[in-house]
Amino acid sequence: MITVAQARPSDRAAFIRRTYLHLAGAILAFIAVESLLFTTGVAAAITHFVTGGRFVWLAILGGFSLLGWFARSLIARAKSGEQQYFGLGIYVVAQALIFAPLIYLAAVFGGEDVLPIAAGLTLLLFAGLTAIVFTTRQDFSFLRGFLTIGGFVALGLILFSVLFSFSLGLIFSGAMVIFASAAILYDTSKVMKHYSPDQHVAAALELFASVALLFWYVLQIVMAMRR
Repeated sequence: MITVAQARPSDRAAFIRRTYLHLAGAILAFIAVESLLFTTGVAAAITHFVTGGRFVWLAILGGFSLLGWFARSLIARAKSGEQQYFGLGIYVVAQALIFAPLIYLAAVFGGEDVLPIAAGLTLLLFAGLTAIVFTTRQDFSFLRGFLTIGGFVALGLILFSVLFSFSLGLIFSGAMVIFASAAILYDTSKVMKHYSPDQHVAAALELFASVALLFWYVLQIVMAMRR
């Protein structure tokens, strides 16, 4: 398989253009779904449902993980463009549903500028990290071990915080911003070094997942600082 890094400059440029156009489309679709959830009152209902029991939130996170795995698997095995877009669409909607309670709380109790500030900071961080990968051309695959171990540690801490009802606090959110930043470096490098030029939809999903993780914890930090 010819990777993007091995492809002709014109094919590489086309892959980058298609990937980031699809990433932008996924972000816009995410915003559209969130707006729909808010205007229909679904976001408020999800928030009340999730805050009604700690184990409900664990079940939702588990379901989200399964949907994410299904979407990635569907795109990986897809033999048509329609199947790839279906997988990306499922993932975007799943992310929007998971984000609904946090965004609802930010919009209702955080103030009018919390969401724009968090979104702006996330985009600036993502743009800076992406520029690092493209300008240095460094292979960040060495971060895989750190991300694997860090992911299990973070998952364990989140699980215990839900089971024993304690807050992980601002330090944890800051650590997760560092983790998400490393994930963006790794994923951006990965799609350039290991993806083929026709895998732009799968590449967009990988990058969207990292951007969503970064936004999740940036938003929590901004909310905590504005209290």
